[in-house]
Amino acid sequence: MSYDGYSAIARVYDRLNKDIDYKKWADFFEECFSRFLCQKPEIILDLACGTGRMTRELASRGYDMIGVDGSADMLGEAYASGGEGILYLMQDMRDLELYGTVGATVCCLDSLNYLLKDEDLLKTFSLVHNYSDPDGLFIFDMNTPYKFENIYSDNSYILEDENEEGSAIYCGWQNFYDRESRVCDFYLSVFEEGEKGEYYRDDEHQRERCYTREEIENALASTGFELLGVYQGLDFGALSQTDERWYFVARAKK
Repeated sequence: MSYDGYSAIARVYDRLNKDIDYKKWADFFEECFSRFLCQKPEIILDLACGTGRMTRELASRGYDMIGVDGSADMLGEAYASGGEGILYLMQDMRDLELYGTVGATVCCLDSLNYLLKDEDLLKTFSLVHNYSDPDGLFIFDMNTPYKFENIYSDNSYILEDENEEGSAIYCGWQNFYDRESRVCDFYLSVFEEGEKGEYYRDDEHQRERCYTREEIENALASTGFELLGVYQGLDFGALSQTDERWYFVARAKK
């Protein structure tokens, strides 16, 4: 698992993903708190927090936030974006180390799919359990086999936008999915327009692993979590054969 893959994309990540509705996602988290906890958590861990957009959104709702990420470039963007009182830590999620426990851990945007080995997933789940309050929630999403096989597959995509100065940003994204190893390689090229119309290019390589629902649920059970629900969207919808993302809610039993 390498975090070098965010060196090129970090500074344009939020621009290229501006359509992500973090407020709706945070509403989903708060509905989970209402449904599955006796009271709202005081401290929340945002695992693989990236540029900190979710961390800041939850902080604005009154939660004490800890943001953990393994990429110095992504955390640099998070620091630059402000967020009073947020504790940011640069850590590999497989080596998570906190000063105490948290009432809830959230992990967004298929970050756990970047764990390429079964033992990495188990270790991360075990550490989240270790740093959870008794009955604390673990809420996360993962990309589905359907998405790997049909959306990612061996397809290519172009993302484009503008930076704050109005200069163009392009990201070429090519996928190669190995159905035997269930690992998808993403090759990204980011082009940014300069002041004189010239373009600067940065390349990076990312990898994600496809997990089945059974593998994820077994990993949760073996690390001390009780599965409370699996949903296809932020509206708690029922699962289908063509879901691209699963949303898991689990409770740490201690």
